[in-house]
Amino acid sequence: MPMQAKATRFGRINPLLAILVGAFSAVVLLCGMLISNGRKGRSGADGVSSLTVYCAAGMRYPMVEIAEEYEREYGVKINLDYGGSNVLLSRLEVGKTGDLYLAGDASYVEKAKEKGLAAESISLALMRPVLVVDKNENSISKIEDLLKENVRLAIGDPDAAAVGKKTRKLLTASGHWEQIEARVKETGVYLDTVNKVANTVQVSTGKGVVWAGIVWDSTAHQYPDLAAIRTPELDAGEAEVQITVLKSSQAPTAALRFARFVAAKDRGLKTFQKHGFDVVDGDKWAVAPEITFFAGAVNRMALESVIERFAEREGVEINTIYNGCGILTSQMKTIDGEGGAGFPDMFMACDVFYLDVVKDMFLDGTNVSETDIVMVVAKGNPLKIATTSDLNRKGMRVAIGRPNQCTIGVLTKQLLEEQGLYAKLFADNNIVTEAPSSAMLVPTITTDAADVALAYATDTLAEAERIDVVLIDSASARAVQPYSVAQSSDYKQLGQRLFEAISQSRDDFEAAGFRWRLDDDTADVSTPSEQREPQS
Repeated sequence: MPMQAKATRFGRINPLLAILVGAFSAVVLLCGMLISNGRKGRSGADGVSSLTVYCAAGMRYPMVEIAEEYEREYGVKINLDYGGSNVLLSRLEVGKTGDLYLAGDASYVEKAKEKGLAAESISLALMRPVLVVDKNENSISKIEDLLKENVRLAIGDPDAAAVGKKTRKLLTASGHWEQIEARVKETGVYLDTVNKVANTVQVSTGKGVVWAGIVWDSTAHQYPDLAAIRTPELDAGEAEVQITVLKSSQAPTAALRFARFVAAKDRGLKTFQKHGFDVVDGDKWAVAPEITFFAGAVNRMALESVIERFAEREGVEINTIYNGCGILTSQMKTIDGEGGAGFPDMFMACDVFYLDVVKDMFLDGTNVSETDIVMVVAKGNPLKIATTSDLNRKGMRVAIGRPNQCTIGVLTKQLLEEQGLYAKLFADNNIVTEAPSSAMLVPTITTDAADVALAYATDTLAEAERIDVVLIDSASARAVQPYSVAQSSDYKQLGQRLFEAISQSRDDFEAAGFRWRLDDDTADVSTPSEQREPQS
């Protein structure tokens, strides 16, 4: 009996222990999943464990710190492969591997793009070449001093290092290169990285010999035992440091995320600045930025697929709001007056008229495309409408846009006022509909609510089998669509990359009925009055 009682007592406890152990295990498992998911979320939930960056040697010190910080926070190992910018470019061309390329000068990034090796690039900093000598040396203050008998030179190899290429270009322009090159070949040395140049100068001076070199100002900052000397000849040129995503990357979204981290003003750029770089105005850091894009309704059919592709590749969220530009710009003014919350990061207007309305809030824009304002009539044009003067016939039912809500309304008003028709059409009650967008004007013809509507040609394509289009012989019958980034945006560089994606989407725009503007000399945004001049 005692044994039985003891067994019974243990029998009651075992289920409780099982429950406790099971609950504890579940909690541990849940915590592990949360930690794992959290890390995956921070690294983009794409399973990427490492990225390879081909890194110009002059960027070594800041990039080591940035790579370590990124790995600590997001669990992605950054493998840095150092070398001279041109040497790295040659390796990329042969191997076609890796995720990112950080060059000492943007000219190498351009070469990489020309060779089909590089995709998106982001600016980081500006650098200028300077002379460097031992900090106790006072016999060198200008380029000519490098030719003194007791001076030996360490110069970046122009065919390997970005600083060497820039040095040759600047001193050729100033007339000094031929003599400098001869002196290097005679008593000096060419080196394949800027760090080797600085190291050589730092350790070689002595015994009556003065070593001098030419390095980036940011490199000189990293060598406190060297004195940096600026000269007019070298100040004449600067190098732009860019990080670019390689087309060989198997994880372009993860590569772009790290590039954004490096280029963020509150993350990587702080480290670059600490190491003496003159950094650009970078974007704010976010793992998955959320940006707002205001776009005139006419742009929708061309933009939707472009934005979808861009957002997926960049790993960002784009809240795109399409509407009449009068409505959008009114919202902008209201939002800005209330402190700016919700103000768009980018704006693509239906016409330059409405970008001009908010020009103080935006950076200079660029014209992307254009479309015609046409007269839309029923199939077969039963009323034989040929010119805008036909709108003034007795009993003609005309549909136009509302000027205070949409660009088509503003441009139609300007067009008809030039021809002395606008006020008369209202006086004779020929205007039967004023719509808030061009897209809402075409249905007035298909439903027989109007005899003629003035709309964008792009909005007529979907109903081509049910309507006809009559062209208007006037330079004013045209709308030009500009793109611009808000001055207040925390994501100006991201906005610029979206523009670059748009600029590579000519087929999307032409399929939507637009004419392309970016490949001609009229791409820069003009004022509304200038825009109305006839095209050549």
